[in-house]
Amino acid sequence: MTENVWSYKSSAGHLSGIDLTGYKVEATDGSIGKVDKHSDEVDDAYLVVDTGVWIFGREILLPAGTVVRIDTEERKIFVDGTKEQIKDAPEFQRDLHLHDPDYRRELSTYYVMGGPFGNRLV
Repeated sequence: MTENVWSYKSSAGHLSGIDLTGYKVEATDGSIGKVDKHSDEVDDAYLVVDTGVWIFGREILLPAGTVVRIDTEERKIFVDGTKEQIKDAPEFQRDLHLHDPDYRRELSTYYVMGGPFGNRLV
């Protein structure tokens, strides 16, 4: 059975209702930025990460399924992927991410169906 890429894994330690805004986000090889916005809606959970100067202020949308672990004491979120893989993700489209099924499919494809994350999210 495939886990939904838009849902937190049960092992991630996500607690519904916790505000993740401002948490640092760590790739497998270092920091990638801070959470600017997040959703913990069922089947629609994600993080919008402000990468700051790392990739010229670009925002990245990470589906909740990329989250490996949340450390509430350290205010850090650890995700499954390298900085380069995350940098190469489709550009965050603020106006499309909630309403455009083609954009959601593009993101899902990148993170699950043949993108650099391979089948680690399934």
